[in-house]
Amino acid sequence: MGFSRPRVGKNGKVRFAAVYRDLKGEVRHAGTFSTEKQADKAWQRAEADASQGRVWDGKRGRQHFKTYVEETWLPNHEMEASTRQSYTYVIGKHLIPEFGSMRMIDIMPEHVRAWIASAKAAGTKPVTIQKAKIVLSAIFTTALNDQVTFLHPCKGVKSPPVAVKPRTILTPEQFDILYHELPNEDARLLVETDIETGLRWGELTELRVMDLDPRTRILTISRAVVELNPKFHPEGERFLVKDYPKDKEFRRFKISKQLADKLAHHIKQNKLDRDDLLFTWRVELTVAATPAEPEPASLGCTEPNAKGKTYQHGTLMAYNIGKCRCSHCRAALARYRAERRTVQGKDKPRRPRTIRETDGHVPADAFRSQVWKPALIKADLAINVRLHDLRHAHASWLLSGGADLQVVKERLGHASIATTEKYLHTLDDADETALDAFMKVRGRGRAS
Repeated sequence: MGFSRPRVGKNGKVRFAAVYRDLKGEVRHAGTFSTEKQADKAWQRAEADASQGRVWDGKRGRQHFKTYVEETWLPNHEMEASTRQSYTYVIGKHLIPEFGSMRMIDIMPEHVRAWIASAKAAGTKPVTIQKAKIVLSAIFTTALNDQVTFLHPCKGVKSPPVAVKPRTILTPEQFDILYHELPNEDARLLVETDIETGLRWGELTELRVMDLDPRTRILTISRAVVELNPKFHPEGERFLVKDYPKDKEFRRFKISKQLADKLAHHIKQNKLDRDDLLFTWRVELTVAATPAEPEPASLGCTEPNAKGKTYQHGTLMAYNIGKCRCSHCRAALARYRAERRTVQGKDKPRRPRTIRETDGHVPADAFRSQVWKPALIKADLAINVRLHDLRHAHASWLLSGGADLQVVKERLGHASIATTEKYLHTLDDADETALDAFMKVRGRGRAS
């Protein structure tokens, strides 16, 4: 049962505080009023709302956005460790600077629109704005459900449109060229396994000997690994193995006899046990040595600047004054700074950068920079191919070859068949059948 409590202000005037108890029996205040009648109505209204689960605590709404996110939302929100890492970076870079000092109840749709407009004007990419807005919306969805705020400021607010770019689909001919440019057999086997299975990187690099049945050639996907900043890892490590793949469901499918035989030979040759990883990062790699300094005279000159002056490529003058950022000029700066550190002991000398030690899992960044990109340069395919594009190619090849749509969906672990359908007719020659049909009908008119 609530009541009204008289309070005497500094000016000697009596006001009445509306007091009631919530469902936990704790004393709550519903405000202070000029008359006892107003206070009685306020605590009765608040008590009725509390009995129906509609609890409003003004103090919670008056906390700053930064406080709510860092002390309440992030610590208590259930999410994957990799998602927490991504969200934390987005919040720190895009949301805290804009909304951090604002009270939760003060943030309105107009503020979100103003933030989007300013981010767009500053040159932030639409996809980045869209991702940041998704995180902001998730924060306020929780705040609204927990009655920290009384409205959702992201509702009805549009973010800049993001153009859907066509997927890069590697053709079998292009893959063969790239395959032969890979540096060693281990890299070729990993990439060949990727293109034939369409596995995500975290699923591929967590494959173990026990996941392959050599008799039936059945591969079981039951785990995945994610690479994290150690501060987001439960035990402060770098790789976190999840006991389920991305779709949260185990899946099993058959691989070709050729690939199964290669994997069996790989297992036998490296004497791998049942629990060992199929693909491991065995050698500690260092950043490639700086190439020998070319003769500047052979590299030509930079474009004339505002004063009409040019500078030899591969020199500090070209980098600093000519503002040239070609590979030769950047290499000249790198050699200069390396000499200052190693020879002269200046500019905070540091040890050569090395790829951090792993627990055996293949680091995505290291494989990309040390193996994948050099092979792409040698292959000279005239297209930019990511590691994940091998998964796209796998799906496209299957469907182009006549595989059943449902089978491909289950093989790739898609949650919706609509996702799988996007790979239909994605190869360069996919429209040939349609064009042949068109020309056949068009030819009838010409014949007459």
